[in-house]
Order: sequence, then structure tokens, then C-alpha cells
Amino acid sequence: MDDQAIGLRKDRAAGKADNVKVDLIAFVVAVNGSQPCVLTIGQADTLPSGPFALEHRSLQSGLRGWVEQQTGHRLGYIEQLYTFADRDRIGAERQQRVISISYLALTRKEQAAGSPKCGWQSWYEYFPWEDHRSGTPAVVLDVLRPRLIEWANGVGLAIRPRDVNAGSGRR
Repeated sequence: MDDQAIGLRKDRAAGKADNVKVDLIAFVVAVNGSQPCVLTIGQADTLPSGPFALEHRSLQSGLRGWVEQQTGHRLGYIEQLYTFADRDRIGAERQQRVISISYLALTRKEQAAGSPKCGWQSWYEYFPWEDHRSGTPAVVLDVLRPRLIEWANGVGLAIRPRDVNAGSGRR
């Protein structure tokens, strides 16, 4: 490969790097009595988040900065939950690769002074199948369990026919 081709290849690689954006997302959780709560912003439908900027010292410092700016709440302990970098996760029309890095932050509800733009929402509003305080939730019995059984009976057999033919039913 000649020098011109190598230079062109490096230019293309550099251009791809310019098309990457990193979003930092905070899932801030507190417990009030026996009720787990999640800190949200906006119309109670958005988690605190923002882009990772070059001036941020680290991913965590960037996340802490965004949460404090958006909610008035300083984070204590945080732990990375997951990272997504799927090309078409955000939308096919975007020409930019988005890497989404989410963190779990544990805190006390009373420590969140907050701002008018943020508030605490019930964990169970977002995860109703998790609320077993009064027994198994209806959504588990009426929706999730039947669909999981249907999936297991249908898809499970289609995926592993050799297990069924061998008579084991399992691996």
C-alpha cells in the first residue's frame, strides 16, 4: 500500500471517530420507607443525562456534573450498569454512532434538594412486575407468565429441535 492510500485510510478512520457521541445516563434510586423511588427530570419521564464532553475528567465526573446541573443533587456512590453502542439503536437517519453509558446511583431521598424540573417517582410505576408487597402482581399472572409460557413452548422447541429429537428436552 502506498503512502497516499495509507493517508486516505487514516483520514477515513479519523472521520468515523468524529461521528461518535457518548451519552451518560443516571438511574438515581432512593428508598422512602418501603417504597423505592427513581429521580426523574422534565415531565417525570426522563432520566438525568447529558453528553460526555472532552472537558470532563472522566465518565463518572461527567455524569456527576450533568445530574447536579439538572437536579441540584450531588451523587455519592455510582456504578456503571450497561453500555449500548448499537448502530441503529437511536435511529437509522442519524449519521452518528451513539454510545450510551448508564449508571446506577444509590442515594437518600431527603438528600435531593432538587429543582422544580425534577422529582421522585415510584419505582413500581416503571417496573410494576417488581411490586410483590401485596402478593404476585396481576401483570405477572395475567400478562407476563402466559406470554413467557407461550414463548417457551413455541420458540424453545423451534430453536432446539435436536434436544427434542434426543428426548432430553434440555441440554
